[in-house]
Amino acid sequence: MELSKTDTAILITDPQNDFLSEHGVTWGLVGNSVTENHTVENIERVLKTAKDRDYAVFISPHYYYPTDHGWGFGGTVEKLMHEIHMFDRAGALQLDGFEGSGADWLERYKPYIDDGETIVGSPHKVYGPETNDIGLQLRKRGIDKVVLAGMSANLCVESHLRELLEQGFEVAVVKDATAAAQHPELGDGYQAALTNFGFIANAVLTTDEVVEALAA
Repeated sequence: MELSKTDTAILITDPQNDFLSEHGVTWGLVGNSVTENHTVENIERVLKTAKDRDYAVFISPHYYYPTDHGWGFGGTVEKLMHEIHMFDRAGALQLDGFEGSGADWLERYKPYIDDGETIVGSPHKVYGPETNDIGLQLRKRGIDKVVLAGMSANLCVESHLRELLEQGFEVAVVKDATAAAQHPELGDGYQAALTNFGFIANAVLTTDEVVEALAA
Protein backbone atom coordinates (compact mmCIF):
# COMPACT_ATOMS: atom_id res chain seq x y z
CA MET A 1 0.00 0.00 0.00
CA GLU A 2 1.67 3.20 -1.21
CA LEU A 3 0.95 6.31 0.86
CA SER A 4 0.85 9.70 -0.80
CA LYS A 5 -0.50 13.00 0.50
CA THR A 6 -2.39 13.43 -2.79
CA ASP A 7 -4.71 10.47 -2.16
CA THR A 8 -4.12 9.30 1.42
CA ALA A 9 -5.63 10.57 4.68
CA ILE A 10 -5.28 9.80 8.36
CA LEU A 11 -8.55 8.87 10.06
CA ILE A 12 -8.81 8.74 13.86
CA THR A 13 -11.93 7.33 15.51
CA ASP A 14 -13.05 8.48 18.95
CA PRO A 15 -9.91 10.25 20.25
CA GLN A 16 -11.96 11.25 23.27
CA ASN A 17 -11.59 11.36 27.03
CA ASP A 18 -14.07 8.60 27.80
CA PHE A 19 -11.75 6.14 26.04
CA LEU A 20 -8.27 7.58 26.46
CA SER A 21 -8.22 9.49 29.75
CA GLU A 22 -7.60 7.78 33.08
CA HIS A 23 -10.72 9.65 34.21
CA GLY A 24 -12.85 8.36 31.30
CA VAL A 25 -15.85 6.16 32.03
CA THR A 26 -14.35 3.13 30.22
CA TRP A 27 -10.86 3.26 31.70
CA GLY A 28 -11.51 0.25 33.92
CA LEU A 29 -12.14 -1.84 30.79
CA VAL A 30 -9.67 -0.35 28.30
CA GLY A 31 -6.95 1.11 30.50
CA ASN A 32 -4.63 -1.89 30.51
CA SER A 33 -4.82 -2.24 26.73
CA VAL A 34 -4.27 1.50 26.19
CA THR A 35 -1.27 1.45 28.53
CA GLU A 36 0.28 -1.71 27.07
CA ASN A 37 0.02 -0.42 23.50
CA HIS A 38 1.11 3.15 24.34
CA THR A 39 -2.04 4.04 22.44
CA VAL A 40 -2.27 7.65 23.60
CA GLU A 41 1.33 8.38 22.64
CA ASN A 42 1.10 6.50 19.34
CA ILE A 43 -2.02 8.31 18.19
CA GLU A 44 -0.23 11.58 18.91
CA ARG A 45 2.82 10.45 16.93
CA VAL A 46 0.61 9.65 13.95
CA LEU A 47 -1.16 13.01 14.22
CA LYS A 48 2.06 14.98 14.58
CA THR A 49 3.75 13.28 11.64
CA ALA A 50 0.67 13.71 9.46
CA LYS A 51 0.53 17.42 10.25
CA ASP A 52 4.27 17.87 9.75
CA ARG A 53 4.05 16.16 6.34
CA ASP A 54 0.83 17.90 5.22
CA TYR A 55 -1.38 14.82 5.13
CA ALA A 56 -5.11 15.40 5.53
CA VAL A 57 -6.44 14.37 8.93
CA PHE A 58 -10.02 13.30 9.57
CA ILE A 59 -11.77 12.61 12.88
CA SER A 60 -14.83 10.38 13.24
CA PRO A 61 -16.23 11.26 16.69
CA HIS A 62 -18.82 9.50 18.80
CA TYR A 63 -21.47 11.67 20.49
CA TYR A 64 -24.78 10.97 22.16
CA TYR A 65 -27.41 13.66 22.62
CA PRO A 66 -30.29 13.43 25.13
CA THR A 67 -32.68 12.30 22.40
CA ASP A 68 -30.41 9.34 21.59
CA HIS A 69 -31.15 7.88 25.01
CA GLY A 70 -34.71 7.28 23.87
CA TRP A 71 -33.67 4.34 21.68
CA GLY A 72 -35.70 1.21 22.37
CA PHE A 73 -32.99 -1.43 21.88
CA GLY A 74 -29.27 -1.98 21.45
CA GLY A 75 -26.44 -4.48 21.61
CA THR A 76 -24.41 -5.31 24.72
CA VAL A 77 -21.80 -2.53 24.56
CA GLU A 78 -24.21 -0.10 22.91
CA LYS A 79 -26.56 -0.38 25.90
CA LEU A 80 -23.62 -0.03 28.29
CA MET A 81 -22.51 3.20 26.58
CA HIS A 82 -25.93 4.72 27.18
CA GLU A 83 -26.08 3.48 30.77
CA ILE A 84 -22.72 5.02 31.72
CA HIS A 85 -23.43 8.20 29.71
CA MET A 86 -20.41 7.71 27.50
CA PHE A 87 -19.78 10.50 24.97
CA ASP A 88 -22.76 12.48 26.25
CA ARG A 89 -23.32 16.01 25.02
CA ALA A 90 -26.02 18.50 26.01
CA GLY A 91 -27.41 18.61 22.50
CA ALA A 92 -26.59 18.64 18.82
CA LEU A 93 -26.39 22.44 18.75
CA GLN A 94 -25.02 23.00 22.25
CA LEU A 95 -21.58 22.84 23.82
CA ASP A 96 -22.69 23.40 27.42
CA GLY A 97 -20.40 21.37 29.65
CA PHE A 98 -18.46 19.97 26.70
CA GLU A 99 -15.00 21.32 27.56
CA GLY A 100 -13.12 18.63 29.45
CA SER A 101 -16.05 16.21 29.41
CA GLY A 102 -15.87 12.58 28.39
CA ALA A 103 -16.98 13.54 24.88
CA ASP A 104 -14.20 16.12 24.48
CA TRP A 105 -10.89 15.40 22.75
CA LEU A 106 -8.00 14.24 24.89
CA GLU A 107 -6.28 17.50 25.82
CA ARG A 108 -2.93 16.64 24.20
CA TYR A 109 -4.64 16.11 20.83
CA LYS A 110 -6.37 19.49 20.69
CA PRO A 111 -3.50 21.34 18.94
CA TYR A 112 -3.76 18.85 16.07
CA ILE A 113 -7.56 18.60 15.88
CA ASP A 114 -8.51 22.22 16.60
CA ASP A 115 -6.07 23.76 14.11
CA GLY A 116 -8.72 24.74 11.58
CA GLU A 117 -7.43 22.19 9.06
CA THR A 118 -8.57 18.85 10.49
CA ILE A 119 -11.88 17.59 9.12
CA VAL A 120 -14.19 16.54 11.95
CA GLY A 121 -17.07 14.44 10.66
CA SER A 122 -20.56 14.31 12.04
CA PRO A 123 -20.92 11.81 14.89
CA HIS A 124 -21.27 8.11 14.31
CA LYS A 125 -23.88 6.62 16.58
CA VAL A 126 -23.07 2.95 17.04
CA TYR A 127 -19.71 1.80 15.69
CA GLY A 128 -19.30 2.43 11.96
CA PRO A 129 -19.34 5.42 9.59
CA GLU A 130 -22.65 4.42 8.02
CA THR A 131 -24.36 6.97 10.29
CA ASN A 132 -22.01 9.89 9.65
CA ASP A 133 -20.46 11.76 6.72
CA ILE A 134 -16.85 10.51 6.85
CA GLY A 135 -17.13 8.62 3.55
CA LEU A 136 -18.51 11.71 1.83
CA GLN A 137 -15.84 13.95 3.33
CA LEU A 138 -13.07 11.62 2.14
CA ARG A 139 -14.49 11.28 -1.39
CA LYS A 140 -15.03 15.03 -1.78
CA ARG A 141 -11.31 15.51 -1.22
CA GLY A 142 -10.20 12.82 -3.64
CA ILE A 143 -9.06 10.45 -0.91
CA ASP A 144 -9.09 6.73 -1.66
CA LYS A 145 -6.52 5.47 0.86
CA VAL A 146 -6.99 5.67 4.61
CA VAL A 147 -4.59 5.13 7.51
CA LEU A 148 -6.90 4.20 10.37
CA ALA A 149 -6.27 4.48 14.11
CA GLY A 150 -8.17 5.37 17.28
CA MET A 151 -10.60 3.66 19.61
CA SER A 152 -11.68 1.07 20.10
CA ALA A 153 -10.05 -1.70 18.10
CA ASN A 154 -12.78 -4.33 17.82
CA LEU A 155 -15.70 -1.90 17.72
CA CYS A 156 -15.40 1.48 16.00
CA VAL A 157 -12.02 0.91 14.35
CA GLU A 158 -12.98 -2.46 12.93
CA SER A 159 -16.42 -1.18 11.89
CA HIS A 160 -14.85 1.77 10.06
CA LEU A 161 -12.37 -0.59 8.43
CA ARG A 162 -15.09 -2.90 7.15
CA GLU A 163 -17.36 -0.17 5.82
CA LEU A 164 -14.60 1.81 4.13
CA LEU A 165 -13.36 -1.36 2.44
CA GLU A 166 -16.88 -2.03 1.19
CA GLN A 167 -16.95 1.52 -0.21
CA GLY A 168 -13.78 0.87 -2.21
CA PHE A 169 -11.14 2.54 -0.06
CA GLU A 170 -7.74 1.02 0.63
CA VAL A 171 -7.32 0.90 4.39
CA ALA A 172 -4.26 0.37 6.59
CA VAL A 173 -4.76 -0.07 10.34
CA VAL A 174 -2.19 1.16 12.85
CA LYS A 175 -2.32 -1.75 15.27
CA ASP A 176 -0.60 -0.09 18.24
CA ALA A 177 -2.46 3.22 17.88
CA THR A 178 -5.62 1.55 19.10
CA ALA A 179 -6.71 -0.58 22.05
CA ALA A 180 -9.84 -2.30 23.32
CA ALA A 181 -11.78 -3.53 26.31
CA GLN A 182 -10.60 -6.62 28.16
CA HIS A 183 -13.50 -8.30 29.93
CA PRO A 184 -13.47 -11.48 32.05
CA GLU A 185 -16.55 -12.89 30.30
CA LEU A 186 -16.68 -11.18 26.90
CA GLY A 187 -12.96 -11.64 26.25
CA ASP A 188 -10.06 -9.56 24.93
CA GLY A 189 -11.38 -7.17 22.31
CA TYR A 190 -7.90 -6.15 21.19
CA GLN A 191 -6.78 -9.67 20.33
CA ALA A 192 -10.06 -10.29 18.52
CA ALA A 193 -9.50 -7.15 16.45
CA LEU A 194 -5.91 -8.06 15.57
CA THR A 195 -7.13 -11.32 14.08
CA ASN A 196 -9.69 -9.56 11.91
CA PHE A 197 -7.34 -6.75 10.93
CA GLY A 198 -4.95 -9.35 9.58
CA PHE A 199 -7.67 -11.03 7.56
CA ILE A 200 -9.33 -7.99 6.01
CA ALA A 201 -7.18 -4.81 6.04
CA ASN A 202 -5.01 -3.84 3.09
CA ALA A 203 -2.15 -3.41 5.55
CA VAL A 204 -1.59 -3.76 9.29
CA LEU A 205 1.20 -1.46 10.43
CA THR A 206 2.92 -0.30 13.58
CA THR A 207 3.18 3.36 14.49
CA ASP A 208 6.89 3.26 13.69
CA GLU A 209 6.10 1.95 10.20
CA VAL A 210 3.43 4.59 9.62
CA VAL A 211 5.64 7.43 10.81
CA GLU A 212 8.40 6.25 8.51
CA ALA A 213 6.04 5.91 5.54
CA LEU A 214 4.47 9.33 6.06
CA ALA A 215 7.86 10.98 6.48
CA ALA A 216 9.31 9.43 3.32
